[in-house]
Amino acid sequence: VQLQASGGGLVQAGGSLRLSCVASGRTFSSHVMAWFRQAPGKEREFVALIRWGTRSPNYADSVKGRFTISRDSDTMYLQMNSLKSEDTALYYCTRGRQFSHFSRDYDTWGQGTLVTVSS
Repeated sequence: VQLQASGGGLVQAGGSLRLSCVASGRTFSSHVMAWFRQAPGKEREFVALIRWGTRSPNYADSVKGRFTISRDSDTMYLQMNSLKSEDTALYYCTRGRQFSHFSRDYDTWGQGTLVTVSS
């Protein structure tokens, strides 16, 4: 499977963006798909995940109430509202087989899409 992320861009603080991640191969109900992000000079961090079968979401505390993860048949989305300068990062979509906030537990990664929030 290949993952293709898109939707990043430059936005002012308080604005919104929606990221998309298209999976070229089949994603099964047992899969978990997630968004991670990496800011310059920082480690990659968990943002949100969705269980593919149940569509149940889980969020990092830093984005809870502002970001919403969802999916349709072959695409995962991340709606980002009330963006802050600290949300600036390269956002990656990924797929794994277990509920995890750790990047090591995911085996397929997209190329990343850059989100820049100006203050």
